[in-house]
Amino acid sequence: MRNLSKLIFEGNLRAKHLLLDKSLDIMVIVFNNGSLVRVRLSDYPRLWNASASILDKWEFTQGGIGIRWEELDEDLSIKGFIKTAALNDALRNLEGH
Repeated sequence: MRNLSKLIFEGNLRAKHLLLDKSLDIMVIVFNNGSLVRVRLSDYPRLWNASASILDKWEFTQGGIGIRWEELDEDLSIKGFIKTAALNDALRNLEGH
């Protein structure tokens, strides 16, 4: 199995769409290969505490390997996003949720 960095930098995995819904506490990244990763928006305190209008002001960076909210000075890499999603899923499974 290829590691995550190789998947991103050699396999050209890129974020294609970002979906945010604060009322559902959800953030979803859709990748250029059709895969998606979902996390709780509340896992990211700066984003969780931001207004909906500020949350909507994001942009992909570096061709889709990062996401930036300029007004919040918040940057997320897709590598970190995938790791957070995997860790949180594993913890919820271990807790029986």
